[in-house]
Amino acid sequence: MVKKSDIGGKRLIGLSPQAWGRWVTGDKTIKVQEIINSELQWIERESDVLLKAHSPECGDFILLNELQLRHDAKMPRRMRAYAALVEEKYGLLVYPVVVNILQPGPTEIIRSRYESEIMGCRAYQDYRVINLWEIEAETVFEQNLSSLLPFVPILKGGNSEVNLRQALLNLRKNQVLGDLEPLLSFFASFVFDIPLVQQMMRWDMTVLRESPWYNEILKEGLQEGLQKGRQEGLQEGELRGEQRGRQEGLQEGRQEGRQEGRQEGQRKIILLLLNHKFDGIESPVVERINRLSLEQLEAMGESLLDFRQISDLEAWLKDAEKSNDLKPQVDIQNGNQLDV
Repeated sequence: MVKKSDIGGKRLIGLSPQAWGRWVTGDKTIKVQEIINSELQWIERESDVLLKAHSPECGDFILLNELQLRHDAKMPRRMRAYAALVEEKYGLLVYPVVVNILQPGPTEIIRSRYESEIMGCRAYQDYRVINLWEIEAETVFEQNLSSLLPFVPILKGGNSEVNLRQALLNLRKNQVLGDLEPLLSFFASFVFDIPLVQQMMRWDMTVLRESPWYNEILKEGLQEGLQKGRQEGLQEGELRGEQRGRQEGLQEGRQEGRQEGRQEGQRKIILLLLNHKFDGIESPVVERINRLSLEQLEAMGESLLDFRQISDLEAWLKDAEKSNDLKPQVDIQNGNQLDV
């Protein structure tokens, strides 16, 4: 059985916990003693990593790391709860850190403190925020931060071919880091043309599917689809004017929404990569992609980097559409096959 790849936060920080701990705290004197496998249910997520560390000035403490693909407005409350739970469990002071990977919209405010007050009682929780797009790419090479190598393309100044090649070289010269190459290619696709990414490194969908950040993008599409499905299903039920119709419509909408959401998430990634690869794609091609099933979208993801020119994409779509024409059409409402 093929070993499941691990390219989540725990694996990345675990590559060099000492260097990571000193970088996020800015304290070169601390020593990371161990990565804690917490028994708390919430800490089992790939985005949360606990390190037990020691500082000559502060003594033993817990370094709580939270890696987020995108900024979360609920983070202040979460960090207050996380820090309190960890302090209660281990009896040590906690240094909380949030690392945001992708830059949010210009109107979003990223906070680094939780505050609340009720009847004169006030609560505070500070935490450090590190935004990767504000970190100089050269820092990764100068401080040998192997944990950040896959993120080099989205760092400040990281969108140069020289830095991308350096990050790739550093990954390849260390056998332990080799399976992180698909993650580097994934983030490189956000800022570089796909032909360049394809020419330089490998793209492995099997490995990428184990990444919590890849799956978070899919999840965004799922949530959009669920919401759309609920709304459309409820509207359909209400139009029938019967309670049964509303219930059936809502149930059907949820089911369809889940499927649509998975498709939407996969479609987002496919269109992003194709736009980079071909410097934009025309609306008729986008419409054809929008008609693909989830299975076909996943198959396209596997074949995408084999497309050398737009005609290769069009040929692939033609084959997919021909396959659809051969499938029996079904009356969705009654479940009966239709004669065509």
